[in-house]
Amino acid sequence: MRHETKVPGYSLGLYEKALPDRLSLEEKLLTASRCGFDRLELSVDESDKKLARLDYSPAKVAEMADAVRNSGVPILTMCLSGHRKYPLGSHDPAVRKRSLDIMKKALDLSGALGIRLIQLAGYDVYYEESDGSTVGLFAENLAKAAEMAASCGILLGFETMETPFMDTTSKAMSYVNRIGSPYLGVYPDIGNLKNAAVLYGTDVVADLETGISHIFAAHLKETKPGVYRDMRFGSGGHTEYARCIRELWSQGVRMYTGEFWHHGEPDYENIVTEAAEFLREKIKEGRTDNER
Repeated sequence: MRHETKVPGYSLGLYEKALPDRLSLEEKLLTASRCGFDRLELSVDESDKKLARLDYSPAKVAEMADAVRNSGVPILTMCLSGHRKYPLGSHDPAVRKRSLDIMKKALDLSGALGIRLIQLAGYDVYYEESDGSTVGLFAENLAKAAEMAASCGILLGFETMETPFMDTTSKAMSYVNRIGSPYLGVYPDIGNLKNAAVLYGTDVVADLETGISHIFAAHLKETKPGVYRDMRFGSGGHTEYARCIRELWSQGVRMYTGEFWHHGEPDYENIVTEAAEFLREKIKEGRTDNER
């Protein structure tokens, strides 16, 4: 089976955790395509099960690559949220060492699977108290991570998060500019950005403008004030899809990923299909070329 992009001109990915974990990787890939998405975004979160992917044997990694090849559905991006548990800025040197080890192994796995972009969680620390030390250590180890990525030819993009450390594009750009690597940019979550804009009394599109030439892709997610996840698309959130996509499209961004979660719903394929239809309509509203 050979996969064909359903709408020319951009790529719409599905966050892996929108599908039941009981499915095999090949089943997830085929389901994503059947429900209207172009690709799957691999998750390597802080759970032991997902982090174990980074230590798979060559044979197990080959099985993953076979699933991609057999399905014809690519995995071009990875959501690497495992650094939430093992952050680059931790006070504990053993945790920092683990964080860099996770980074290296994530790059190795990405190379084996054809992943071109890793989304980094924008936290200096998560379960520890942030201070001047954690901020400095984060920047120091981020520079090392960017060097690793450059040696592999794989991009790293910050996700804008739900905490004040990096909840806006402009905050992410302060580190992008500080490191100065062409392999480090921003992979913002426009739902999180809208919550930050409400919190600070700013404009979400003006914030996206600060990332011009450094935004690699975008997460599309439903949010509302104080709620950052587990909302169905079109369920009363305030994410400004069309305005944000119009700005992103004008910047040349063509990679979008629908981020939502599966919670045991038996009709999950219907939910995923509806999400694809919703997001494609929003992209159609936002894109600024003649292919609407």
